[in-house]
Amino acid sequence: METVLQFILGVLVIFVGLVVSIGLHEVGHLVPAKLFGVKVTQYMIGFGPTLWSRRRGETEYGFKAIPGGGYISMIGMFPPAKAGGAVRNASTGFFNTLVQDAREVSAETIGDEDDRAFYRLPVWKRIIIMAGGPAMNFVIAIVVFAIVLCGFGVAKTSIGSISQCVLPTTSERQTCDVGDEPGPGVAAGFEEGDIITAIDGKKVSNWDESTAIIQKSPNKTLSVEVQRDGQPETLTVVPLLAERYEQDASGNKVLDDKGQPVTQEVGFVGIGPKQELVPQGPDAVLPFVGENIAGVVHIVLNLPQRMVDVANAAFGSGPRDPNGPISVVGVGRAAGEIASMDEFTVQSKVATLLSLIGSLNIALGVINLVPLMPLDGGHIAGALWEGIRRFFAKLFKRRDPGPVDTAKLMPLTFAVVIVLGAMSVLLTYADIVKPINLFG
Repeated sequence: METVLQFILGVLVIFVGLVVSIGLHEVGHLVPAKLFGVKVTQYMIGFGPTLWSRRRGETEYGFKAIPGGGYISMIGMFPPAKAGGAVRNASTGFFNTLVQDAREVSAETIGDEDDRAFYRLPVWKRIIIMAGGPAMNFVIAIVVFAIVLCGFGVAKTSIGSISQCVLPTTSERQTCDVGDEPGPGVAAGFEEGDIITAIDGKKVSNWDESTAIIQKSPNKTLSVEVQRDGQPETLTVVPLLAERYEQDASGNKVLDDKGQPVTQEVGFVGIGPKQELVPQGPDAVLPFVGENIAGVVHIVLNLPQRMVDVANAAFGSGPRDPNGPISVVGVGRAAGEIASMDEFTVQSKVATLLSLIGSLNIALGVINLVPLMPLDGGHIAGALWEGIRRFFAKLFKRRDPGPVDTAKLMPLTFAVVIVLGAMSVLLTYADIVKPINLFG
């Protein structure tokens, strides 16, 4: 029962973190819009029917029934098709109707306040308004990761135990006696808490990499670089050739046909791992956020192939890519698993859940900057294109071309919404039938 409650708590933490992140994203649009004089009629978290709302001044603030998004409504998002504010006459055809409806709805929101319409703003102000949402997500990510890295730390695997002597694997004795050969780790001067960073000049990023090098180097002198109390140290160790149980990828003993453990002769130093959180300095925050942004950008640039891989895994027998895209359902499930795992300390659970919230904000920021309507990046791209056109018109002393008719992009917007919806459905289905295994 306790495990179930912990699972639910983890899911709730992520849900609240997502709602707050979406709300602050919209604040990133709302504040500059109001500062620049644009009339904002609605600030809503969620979509669908309104659950609760309250009007403050000219803006209605509230929550909708379907979570997972939000919006602010600004008057005059689309410029009229003709100079002077005239709305183009209705055209036939589905896509032409989309364009016409968008213009008419935008014109209706303006009323007699055309001077407060979004499209009337200078290009740079529109870019600031639309970039404010993603910028807020990046700020949230920086704050969250600063708390995680500096307050909790990064999970590092350090030396947790050092064998004082060398005992055969099959030995029934677990303690050292006088005359036993000292362990190579003791002779080399390893200390508990040392973090191995390189062996013979080769950088190692995890315990498995260092173990693989040691096991392949019996009777060979190795130069081992470690981090000790934040300071670099260089040690020299000679692994002994010793008999040890062979293990599979999960760390279980490999058994022969008779059910007996299989042994192998490998290099042995006599050190064991432990995982702990190591606090980082403030200078580690921005590079860490940058790496996360680069990772999400890489996923977005390769999204078609990634979605094919997700579909193959969801409807086939192949595994999910642990570094692939994941839905909100998948993130919530991962959060629940983290919160309910006994192997994690409370400190590690909190740090990991905060990291998930930080990663969610990175994803929200990057995805919203994709230059396609109705995403924020689509509006930014439209404003930039308008600025370029007006710049060259002024440069060559031509007539001002006026605002870009972004309503013409409604058919593309419609297609993007369908594609994003289909991807969300596929990812949600995959996260239910074949979730990503984050812990082995």
